[in-house]
Amino acid sequence: MRCRLLYLVGQLHTGGLERQLYYLLKSMDRTEYKPAVAVWNYADDDFHIPPVRALGVPIYPLDGHTSALGKLRAFRRLTQQLQPQLVHSYSFYTNIAAAWATRGTHAIAIGSVRNDFIWEKEAAGWWLGRLSARWPGTQIFNSSSAAERGRRSRSIFVPKHMPVVRNGLDLVRFSKSPVAADGPVRILGVGYLLPAKRWDKLLVAIRELKDRGLRCDVRIAGDGPLRTSLEQQARELGVADCVTFLGHVADVPSLLADATLVAHTADNEGYPNAVMEAMACGRAVVATDAGDIPFLIQEGITGFVVQRDEGPALVDRLATLITNRALCQSMGEAARARAEQEFGLDRLVEKTLAAYRFAGWQE
Repeated sequence: MRCRLLYLVGQLHTGGLERQLYYLLKSMDRTEYKPAVAVWNYADDDFHIPPVRALGVPIYPLDGHTSALGKLRAFRRLTQQLQPQLVHSYSFYTNIAAAWATRGTHAIAIGSVRNDFIWEKEAAGWWLGRLSARWPGTQIFNSSSAAERGRRSRSIFVPKHMPVVRNGLDLVRFSKSPVAADGPVRILGVGYLLPAKRWDKLLVAIRELKDRGLRCDVRIAGDGPLRTSLEQQARELGVADCVTFLGHVADVPSLLADATLVAHTADNEGYPNAVMEAMACGRAVVATDAGDIPFLIQEGITGFVVQRDEGPALVDRLATLITNRALCQSMGEAARARAEQEFGLDRLVEKTLAAYRFAGWQE
């Protein structure tokens, strides 16, 4: 089957970029654009495989090859077989694969940067990070701050064109719900248990709040390699009685409906889904100034933004909301209004297709 748009993604598990790819596929005219998805590291039990297949979108695993070179060759053969008009790498570290697979063909290659640009380069490794930062020549950033970091870079390993397409959100699934007027204060955190998310800072803040006599229940939803060490830290800090690690939770809207406010303590971000989802559900957010969070959150209106290295400020802002349910409610209402203005999926499709046309794609 020939497709017009071929997407290459590292995996289809529970992450934010996978969710954004699903949203894009769900919201576009699939009859018109005939999308298909190739998965670099395929696993049968990946979370987003069933919903993507339910859309009627073909999925092509590249896991039959153990080496990166074998996968490169397989993806190039797939590209030649499907003859897409455009190949869009949705994961940073597969950018160079999209560029190489389309070389010598009529297809246009597009890359992605979905986190801090410098962090993405370093996380991918010396050679892969630099190659994937340079090729393809057009790469879609989901964060204005990351694109600005790319433009200011003096390295030759940067893309020539850096259009920004911010994330979208299903505003029906993530609908507004009222903040409970009484009962325990519940703080929710959502995200992978990875070093960049800095859940350790939230645990330290909860210790400080406890020392002030401010009680709250904290739930952290997400899988990751740091779970054991974070649980140990919670015990050492004496907050294990009020902090629960939930693991992966599919029904995030229900968690948000039960939360009083949301905390997000990452050091590196692009345009985080977790903050968008909280705002769409009418929850005030206390977050660090990573990525485009200062654009997402209107300081003092929809939540609070603190600098990444200001632990006392994080504690103070959390304390302000813990002791003021009315402020949680008013900030949540303002957050939902902003979500309705900024997060629609129609905008995600429109801006993505505009970036494709900018790169020379003929719709």
